[in-house]
Amino acid sequence: MAGNDLGSLLGGLLGGGQGGSGGAGNILGALIGALGGGGAGGRAAGGNGAQDPLGGLLDLLTKSGLADQAQSWIGTGENQPVSADQIKGALPDAALRKAAEQAGVSPEQAADQIAQVLPQAVDKLTPRGQVPSGSLEDIIKAQAL
Repeated sequence: MAGNDLGSLLGGLLGGGQGGSGGAGNILGALIGALGGGGAGGRAAGGNGAQDPLGGLLDLLTKSGLADQAQSWIGTGENQPVSADQIKGALPDAALRKAAEQAGVSPEQAADQIAQVLPQAVDKLTPRGQVPSGSLEDIIKAQAL
């Protein structure tokens, strides 16, 4: 499954994940898959997620009132934190439930894990302060891991 492969790539990007084998990558991979950007042929939940899942996710967060946090993760300064409640409010409920199910956790646990790892993941995926376009797999591989 594309989400599992993506989870492994994200786990490697984040230094092996937190709380288990690729746990951080698995939850983010599941989220990207749930939003429709997990691989070839995925349907975007709100536009360009299949072709540009990172940009699509950041657009979703920005439209949900998390523009300052998202911009801090992209920029070269300090990453602003985000709470589980903010993540729950920003993500479509169905996508959060699907990501939680795929990761084997409750939606509340998924939101908490996403809130913990998303700032670091976005920071690492945007090393030059710009959101790269393309598939998430290609973006991760371009980081020379």
